[in-house]
Order: sequence, then C-alpha cells, then structure tokens
Amino acid sequence: MTDTPFRDLLATPGVREVCRLEGRLGFMAYHGGSLEHLTDVIADEAAARSGASYYGVLQPADLTWHIPSHRVSPAESPVLAGFLEHVDMVITIHGYGRHGMWTTLLLGGQNRELAGHVSAHLRPALPEYTIETDLEQMPKELRGLHEHNPVNLPRKRGVQIELPPRVRGTSPIWADWKGPGHVPHTVSLIDALATAATALSATAASPSSTPSPPALRQNPGAGHTL
Repeated sequence: MTDTPFRDLLATPGVREVCRLEGRLGFMAYHGGSLEHLTDVIADEAAARSGASYYGVLQPADLTWHIPSHRVSPAESPVLAGFLEHVDMVITIHGYGRHGMWTTLLLGGQNRELAGHVSAHLRPALPEYTIETDLEQMPKELRGLHEHNPVNLPRKRGVQIELPPRVRGTSPIWADWKGPGHVPHTVSLIDALATAATALSATAASPSSTPSPPALRQNPGAGHTL
C-alpha cells in the first residue's frame, strides 16, 4: 500500500466520488460500488429522504480495493475534507460478513448517544435482526473507534453501521427476488434510517435534544473498521 492510498483510489479510472452538502447530519459510504454492495445506495437514499448531506466513493465493477477506514483521509481528498467540515455528525454505512452474524447489525463509532438514537428506530423496523450497540460484543476491528476513522472526525463524531449481506439484499435467500425495487428488508432499513435522521434534524435547534458524543476515547491501534 502506498503512503496515499485514498488519493490513489480516487485517481483510479472508473472510481466516482460523490458529495451533496445539505443538512448538518451526514451519511457516508466510502466503500461503495462493487466493494461493499448497496452501502452507497442505502446511504444516498436515506440522506436524500431526510435532507441530510451525503458523501460516497463508488468503485466500478472491475475493482474491489479495500482501504481501511483509518486510511481514508480528508488530507487526500478536498471533497471529503469539505464534507467533514460541513457536517456536525455522521452515520457511516459499511457492509460486512461474519459466520454466525448474518442477521446482526453493528452500531459502532464514538457517538454512543447517536448510536442509541438510531438503534431505537432500527429495532422495530427490522424485528428479524439483532441491532447490536454494545461495543464489547462487536469484533474489535468493526467497532469504528479509531481516532482517524472518518466517522469520528466531525465535531460531534458519529455512528458506524455494519450491515450483513441479508439486510442489503445480497444474501442467497433473496435469489428469487424479482423486484421491483429493493428487497423488503432493505426498504425497511432505509425507511428507519431516514426517519432517524429526520427526527435529529427536527430537534437540531435544541442543544439538549441533539445527541453529542460521550467521553469515549480509544487508542489509535485498538479498533477500526477494516
């Protein structure tokens, strides 16, 4: 890996960097496109429906270049730097797959109050899934706590959501799905994320109602999404 992997990725033919600056809450999906399937679509649609900002990096079909989150640096992208300056906090969408965790969504990141807010919307929308907010129950590398992870760079930091294949509609159980649109679980997920984001925007004018980060700190090497 080079010293500037994210810059090199963005310069690769076919890679698209997408950004919309709207509300002070943002959605991110910088492992989008062919890498972590449908993460960019989920983040984009939830942001569009809630008036949130959006940042995504989409890889073409012939590329699956995984850069660890702590190496996704705003110093290598003026667009990402502008996005992180604009938003107060973020919801970052990732995809993962672990044996025995096919129906578990992991809500990591340093803003634990925001994680609780989002989980309160996800649980009733996705009753077939476990919505995990206990950091100790998550694999260390999927907790999203690294200080250089983009989810923790806005002023109020954010929540990192790791989605298993089933809720993204990429599991074999959806092989017979003909549409139209997303599979039902993905629709419910996007609905819940948009509702959670809209609720935050509605209370943003009241400091006492806006989730702010707790006193959580993590040594740089202790946990980051791969």
